Amino acid sequence: MLPLSLIDFATVYDGETPADSYVRSVDMAQRAEALGYSRIWYAEHHNMPSISSAAPAVLISHIGAHTRRIRLGAGGVMLPNHSPLTVAEQFGTLAELYPGRIDLGLGRAPGTDMRTLQALRRDPQDAERFPSDVVELQGYLSGSSRIPGVEAIPGRGTNVPLYILGSSLFGAQLAARLGLPYSFASHFAPAALEQATTVYRETFQPSEHLAEPYVIAAVNVTAADTEEEAAEQTRLVRRNRVKAMVGRGREFTEEELDLLVDSPAGHQIIDMLRFTAQGTGDQVREYLERFTAQAQADELMVSLQSPTTEQSRRSMEILAQAWGLPAENDDAAASA
Repeated sequence: MLPLSLIDFATVYDGETPADSYVRSVDMAQRAEALGYSRIWYAEHHNMPSISSAAPAVLISHIGAHTRRIRLGAGGVMLPNHSPLTVAEQFGTLAELYPGRIDLGLGRAPGTDMRTLQALRRDPQDAERFPSDVVELQGYLSGSSRIPGVEAIPGRGTNVPLYILGSSLFGAQLAARLGLPYSFASHFAPAALEQATTVYRETFQPSEHLAEPYVIAAVNVTAADTEEEAAEQTRLVRRNRVKAMVGRGREFTEEELDLLVDSPAGHQIIDMLRFTAQGTGDQVREYLERFTAQAQADELMVSLQSPTTEQSRRSMEILAQAWGLPAENDDAAASA
């Protein structure tokens, strides 16, 4: 059975604080653990009022203390924002605290706008060092530091699994060359999915870390008890996405929002959600089976797309049941 995992953006809804989102993230992880999901990843974003996962390592540590077995990771750390040694120490600490449960996905985008990038003290050219930074980081975690006399403590010998994240051929080619697993961000950047995963599989070079290629493909899911309810949730999610990305905090009447959704910019934003499984459990499962073949995926990373917390919880439950995930037991899954 193909593993199903989740990505949690630690969303801050209107009228909430980041603290509220962290309570929700703990609840989501505990439910996911009981329902049989494989892992949850948290993405590094900065200066985004609706996303509070700016410090993935800190959030992962908090979630780890409130869960027992589910894997937790960064999806990802934007490596050019940090020194490889710092990242190795942070995730080495997590690996010592939660042995066998920590993943480290790595991206080269800033995870923010250009002004915030400058506030992070990052030079835009830092992204050019991404391949060598990955190798340096890998050396710290394996206990084979490439810088004489410098070790990651903690971190050395923890061998935290690395994943290359991407939405283009660059990440696919790098992951293949380094013999690392590859995770494609098709939940918001669908265009190059098939080409990137094909290039990765065809050019993969086995390494001491991975003998065969391994693809994680991200996909949006809106599962509900009825087809009509799922369609309405998708409509609201799309409108909210357009409002957030085009309006940038402005308030609109319903008529104005209709015009935005129907505009070229609105259509472009909605197309970012092209890979969305929507409907009842059976309909979502059928879509994900087709998507798995299209993406040549070994694992699916699910982004739940529902407009409320309760609807997201229900979507998670419906998906787990439809996919046949190995819930801890019926009572645990029901109470999750």
